Amino acid sequence: MEKKLVYMFSEGDATMRNVLGGKGSNLAEMTKLGLPVPQGFVVSTDACNDYYADSETMSANLMDQVKANMLQLEGITKKSFENEENALLVSVRSGARASMPGMMDTILNLGLNDKVAAVMAIDNARLAYDSYRRLIQMYGDVVKNVDRDHFEKDIDTLKVKFNKDTEHDFTPDELLELVNLHKDTYLRLVKEPFPQDPFVQLTSAIESVFKSWNNTRAKYYRRMNNIPDEWGTAVTVQEMVFGNRNDNCATGVAFSRNPATGEDELYGEFLYNAQGEDVVAGTHTPLPISELAKSMPAQYKQFLDVSKQLEKHYHDMQDMEFTIDDHKLYILQTRAGKRTAQAAVKIANDLVKEGVIDKQEALDSLDVRIIDGLLHPQFDTDVVAKLEPIATGLPASPGAATGLIAFTAQKAVEYFDQGKPVILVRLETSPEDIEGMHISEGILTARGGMTSHAAVVARGMGKSCIVGSSDLIIRDNVMIVNNVEYHEGDQISIDGGTGFVYAGRIETQSATISEDFNNLLEWADEKAELKVYTNADSSEEIQVALEFGAQGVGLVRTEHMFFEADRIRAVREMILSTTPLQREIALRKILPTQREDFEKIFRTMKDKSVTVRYLDPPLHEFMPTTTQDIEELAEIMNMSSAEIRDVIRSLHEFNPMMGHRGCRLAISYPEIALMQTRALIEAAINVSNELDGITIKPEIMIPLVGDVKEFTYLASRIRKLADELIAEANISLEYMVGTMIELPRACLLATDIAKEVDFISFGTNDLTQMTYGFSRDDAAIFLKNYYDIGIYENDPFQTLDTVGVGSLIKMAVEKARAVKPNIKIGVCGEHGGDPQSINFFKQLHMDYVSCSPYRVPIARIALATTTK
Repeated sequence: MEKKLVYMFSEGDATMRNVLGGKGSNLAEMTKLGLPVPQGFVVSTDACNDYYADSETMSANLMDQVKANMLQLEGITKKSFENEENALLVSVRSGARASMPGMMDTILNLGLNDKVAAVMAIDNARLAYDSYRRLIQMYGDVVKNVDRDHFEKDIDTLKVKFNKDTEHDFTPDELLELVNLHKDTYLRLVKEPFPQDPFVQLTSAIESVFKSWNNTRAKYYRRMNNIPDEWGTAVTVQEMVFGNRNDNCATGVAFSRNPATGEDELYGEFLYNAQGEDVVAGTHTPLPISELAKSMPAQYKQFLDVSKQLEKHYHDMQDMEFTIDDHKLYILQTRAGKRTAQAAVKIANDLVKEGVIDKQEALDSLDVRIIDGLLHPQFDTDVVAKLEPIATGLPASPGAATGLIAFTAQKAVEYFDQGKPVILVRLETSPEDIEGMHISEGILTARGGMTSHAAVVARGMGKSCIVGSSDLIIRDNVMIVNNVEYHEGDQISIDGGTGFVYAGRIETQSATISEDFNNLLEWADEKAELKVYTNADSSEEIQVALEFGAQGVGLVRTEHMFFEADRIRAVREMILSTTPLQREIALRKILPTQREDFEKIFRTMKDKSVTVRYLDPPLHEFMPTTTQDIEELAEIMNMSSAEIRDVIRSLHEFNPMMGHRGCRLAISYPEIALMQTRALIEAAINVSNELDGITIKPEIMIPLVGDVKEFTYLASRIRKLADELIAEANISLEYMVGTMIELPRACLLATDIAKEVDFISFGTNDLTQMTYGFSRDDAAIFLKNYYDIGIYENDPFQTLDTVGVGSLIKMAVEKARAVKPNIKIGVCGEHGGDPQSINFFKQLHMDYVSCSPYRVPIARIALATTTK
């Protein structure tokens, strides 16, 4: 029996998302609900994957099933796909299981040809020729890769000829002339006539949607959103209904709640006598949905009821596309709506209050990647109150952003690579701009509405965005506002919450956590089995993390303390010492400041867990690089500059990442580890005496251990000194000595290591480097090639490689727990704040994850969400 690859809407439902894609499964589900959905069928994701497995070939089995399902659709609609009389026209759209707005391709009005258009024109010439010219444009663009600018030039030519402002003002005869001009352009560029066979059109369109799964923007979007390449896309073939039939027609996009603020209001835009692409492309400024309530009250009321029905059915805010064809409402699509972080939090709270969802569903509804936007700085309100905005637009996605103007995605990437913040400024964005949008601080467009490409994508990314700023004139890489020119590289600031654009740079202030967000965090803590710690090196950073809900400190990097101006000279003296006595004298200068640092941390943390990593980087990183600093150090050390340079040269290594660092430094120079032990234990004793009733329990972490003997050599000396200091103070103080597992060998030897250590923390940054055999700092040069080819889907330094590095971690955890079931185990690499990586750590039942302060709320929510 042949494999089933095509399904009628009536054969599916919402549970078939993996097979039918998001769009197809939702259309099938709405069909089951009895909603007004134009009927059709879905070419499954299996067909897409078979297409790529079979060297990009459309199989005979697939085409037979497409034809069989088209026959069924003809029976349902009482129309014919291959006959000009009562012709069946269809749309062909992509639909992956994860929403990828604008990343893949769509073609409308398939089935139109010269004969069909002529017959349609008898009843409605405008509809016939307007739809036909759109088909030629989209088919040429999507199937034959003809740049749309060629077709836009045709339109511009006729606008001048007929003295019309837009193509929407063309008469039917003028639209027919545009059709013929488009056909000439198609023939000239494609070297063949526009196809007249509807099935040739359909087959080519389905294949083009398959191909669009691997276009540049789709691959980039998948990598950005951790969507696996092997999912493939489904293709939805659906009967056309026409929002451009006459003035009793409309088409639009709407959300069941405000996607920018979360307010419970129908929110969207529409155009009269138009097709859906006109609304979302940003080429026309649409009307607010509230206007529809005045002109078509019955259809508006029906649509409002449908939106609430879908919201309750799917337990989430919905993003819907609709068409009104001669007074009849049709729902073309529904999906969970992209929303800002602020809106996501409010909607989740409100739906719980309304009894639509429970707390777990509220947490699962959050896209934790954009919740980060709540924690980003905003403009100081006192500052902007004194400023006059140079322009205003629609506030499409809140947040403050400042940066250099870039008029193209390529220039945005260029500035980003130079470490410069960017504001992407465009007439309107298109899917080709995805990379520039992703790396920009904010997005500003002169055209488009609140549901335009720029608005929807920016909200999904949590980027500040202003659209439809008619104050802007953008031409020849210049932005003109009120006769003032702003050039590429000039600095501007935008506020996506107000829609105001300002000249120059504006300082920002930290965001605050709202009551709604705090509710979600408290619900998350109720559900989470792991704790969230923070990676922080000062009491100030730790205080921020505590305010965000951190339950401990998983990593204090002591080397960061050494770079302070008041202590770097003493560190350099220590490095230049040639005898243990000289080194100890230099270390005595560092001891008081190191102890004071620890005291501040303990006072801030009180009885919460604090893990301190001893000195880790190679010593050359502390040495001066400028001539002035070298000469100053030479004078202090009573050495010549040449001698200082000789020492610096001797410290440099061929591969510092794998060189004299971590525990290897402490083994060569035990006095360093002992000084840090004295500073840490004395600080704990002092603060314990200060804070009556508070128990300080420091955790000492020895880095880069690859052999248990390295650990026992250092731990015995650390414990001996610590015990002596505690005894001298006549105080009861507990401490722990553990290790940071960063080497594959340590994972293999985890049984022996676990017997000796009090705790284990995985340093996933270095463990990833050591497992892959390349440096995080250097890998960016070639990793882009790996992504493009498809060798890697994600950056392993951002999202944990669960197959390779994850296997080592899993093995080490199992070995350690086998000999010490209650050993404390956590993660302190950057992966500790990555939601996808956190899902893996949850499965290993670790005790905690540790991340930077501003990622603490994200980690708290990620720990409580259901693993998908």
